[in-house]
Amino acid sequence: MLVVIRGAGDLATGIALRLWRAHIRVVMTDIERPTAIRRTVCFSQAIVHGETVVEDVTAKQAASAEAALGILKAGCIPVLADPEGACIPVLKPDAVVDAILAKKNLGTNITDAPVVIGVGPGFTAGVDCHAVVETMRGHYLGRVIHEGSAIPNTGIPGLIGGFAGERVLRAPADGVFHQILDIGAQVKMGDVAATVNGQPMVCTLDGVLRGILADGTPVFKGMKAGDIDPRCEIKHCYCASDKALAVGGGVLEAVLGLTRVLKEENDNG
Repeated sequence: MLVVIRGAGDLATGIALRLWRAHIRVVMTDIERPTAIRRTVCFSQAIVHGETVVEDVTAKQAASAEAALGILKAGCIPVLADPEGACIPVLKPDAVVDAILAKKNLGTNITDAPVVIGVGPGFTAGVDCHAVVETMRGHYLGRVIHEGSAIPNTGIPGLIGGFAGERVLRAPADGVFHQILDIGAQVKMGDVAATVNGQPMVCTLDGVLRGILADGTPVFKGMKAGDIDPRCEIKHCYCASDKALAVGGGVLEAVLGLTRVLKEENDNG
């Protein structure tokens, strides 16, 4: 089985890990200049560095759909700079998973593959995909929705260690991001993690810097640019989150379940 995952950020990476460990071949796509915050757990970094490793799984940049197949044969996950998903009609995957997390559909169609899964808000099962997987933290996280849509985006991050919106660091101005602290740094409220045009991006609570934009990234004022984990577990910076794996489990369930339904329909003529 071959699955194309649109997006290669931290949630998409959790999905890829779940599928890959279930012996499902995975190809991922992202934009040419990824803006991931949790860069240590994002396969999108293969586009930046040529290769990256998350939890002992290696991803490599692929220059084309044909090159992606060669990388798969070598036992690695290929990642293409292909935001439009041009590789999909070439690869003809068994399933497409839209994990871009744009809070809206950026072009995925229910006809893109025999099984199409939308991740999070912006998709409607039966309209632009066959199923939707819930991404909102709480009772429904990771559940597969076969009719309707995920819970609408609230704009408020889920609780981690008792904190929600305070965890997120945002760019203080328009301009070019200058990173000062690195992922894994222990921080105190008031520490300066980065600057934009000389204006400081100040840490909003004590904890560990779980994610931060790369130095030189163009940003706009208010753009998400960092993430503090108040639980102070440095190892959390280097492995997929509980949320990413829960969503990944939902995607795995949806892909396998819907694929079996299709097979039974075909067998029954």
